[in-house]
Amino acid sequence: MRGLPAALPSLPLELTTLYNSLLFTMGASDSAAIKGEAEGIHQGLLRVLEACGACGQDLSTEELWQKVLQEVTAEELQAPLHRLGALQAAWWLADSRLGSAARLFRLLSNAEDLKDRGRAFCSDGENELLCLLKAWRVPTEATSLPLVQSAKDLKEILCTATAFLQGLQELEAGNFPTALSLLREAAGGFCSKRVLAQIYTCLGCCAQRMALEKNPPAAASSSPYFLIRTELLVHTPILASLLRHRQPSEVKYLLAQRCLQDGRVADAAEHYLDFLALLQEGLQQQVPLDSGSALPRIPEVFLEAASALEQAGRHQDAITMCEEVISRTTDLIPRMLRLEERLGQPECPSPGAGLAGGLLSQKKESLCCLAWRAAGYLHEGWACAKLGESKEAITQFSRCLGDLLRVQLYGSGVEPAESLLPEVEVLQKIRLLALIGRGAQFLEVGRHKEALLDFQHGLQISPGDPAAASYLVQALWELNRKQEAAARWQTFSQRTPGEDGQQEGQGRPFPLYLVSCLKQATFPHRESLARNVQGYLGTASQDPSS
Repeated sequence: MRGLPAALPSLPLELTTLYNSLLFTMGASDSAAIKGEAEGIHQGLLRVLEACGACGQDLSTEELWQKVLQEVTAEELQAPLHRLGALQAAWWLADSRLGSAARLFRLLSNAEDLKDRGRAFCSDGENELLCLLKAWRVPTEATSLPLVQSAKDLKEILCTATAFLQGLQELEAGNFPTALSLLREAAGGFCSKRVLAQIYTCLGCCAQRMALEKNPPAAASSSPYFLIRTELLVHTPILASLLRHRQPSEVKYLLAQRCLQDGRVADAAEHYLDFLALLQEGLQQQVPLDSGSALPRIPEVFLEAASALEQAGRHQDAITMCEEVISRTTDLIPRMLRLEERLGQPECPSPGAGLAGGLLSQKKESLCCLAWRAAGYLHEGWACAKLGESKEAITQFSRCLGDLLRVQLYGSGVEPAESLLPEVEVLQKIRLLALIGRGAQFLEVGRHKEALLDFQHGLQISPGDPAAASYLVQALWELNRKQEAAARWQTFSQRTPGEDGQQEGQGRPFPLYLVSCLKQATFPHRESLARNVQGYLGTASQDPSS
């Protein structure tokens, strides 16, 4: 109702009309047309705030939802807002923004109520968004306001699409048991025969990869016609990738990758070296580089090879591999790179959108090159540490951290992990690992104050990180600040697993080439440090004067 001031009594009708009109818009569009943000929803939320005497003109859609759901308590608006929220989740699912959808459903569900009801729906390790969707209570529909598709039916579509999307991601990541479970759930949901065929194709691929001979899941439900359908929210280019004919070079790389993922590092190293020999011998025509190829970018292959060599104890070979990456990316990185840290998508396309998109793409490419170069120094640091060359290790970690200073990020600084650009999130993890690595080497050579500073900076990047927190306690202990160390240890030990976002498996997976660094960054002396702290606390309790 443009041109009219927003009024609370008319908002339920206005929001329901908006819901119905957007359903028709989405139902008449192809899947590509519903990516990005829904301008209609954004404007609707602004009118809700206007009617309640608040404003949010400078907020993103996700921030608007948070403000509206936390500040607007009018009972008559709850059902329309919940319906509109479900539609917003559909929009985000179509754009593969599962994290944004999950945060929205946390807001839509009462936190305490969800804690109890969630246990009835969530099994251990189940996808969080799927759990939140199942626990979400569909609002009661007002009989006086007809809907072209009920929120209950939309919830079923969202559950099916989420299970399918997450199943595809797990399948692509090689987590086949999890993928199998999610795809079976999707097969039992609301979807057309075409989508059902795609689900069963994925199930077949998953079963083949697991070398299982099981019967297919039980028959799925029927597919009534809805404006919002599963196929609008789930895109399956992965199917072509799964079923395409592989070149021998791709098979060699996939074999190396699987060996590295399974911990067979000696075999992985040899397979990576065989694959890289194809490149060095000028046989690039045997290495498909099209969009459907299973191969990552070539610098990432070198870094994965370095990771395999490092874990196999071939530290000097790993350093040589990293030097190749560093030398080839040096001229591709600008002296300074300034960009916004979060995912930014303009809600209203402008005439200069194409130029801005090209600039963002160029900056993201520079970020990738910077990440590869920094990761090269990071691997060299850990390799030197394994060789007992602490001074050289400190130098390489410092070079890594120096490279990362080229990036200047601007934004709120409190964005959720999934709202960050993936490249920015990788750079943050590399910075954390480099600080932990350099701090550990400072401890090795007795430079305890410098070590303490590195671990403090690490905890600023990732509050609650177990490795950084444990190393910090050790640094305090070595500095004879035992009371402070004990207090820190008690605080850290009382945290539940997964607190501060450290639960394994949450968020986006990090590149395979960083996995070995993540392992090496774990604190190795936890039991002995725990004994020292417990002994100190026991003595202190018996002698209050200490």
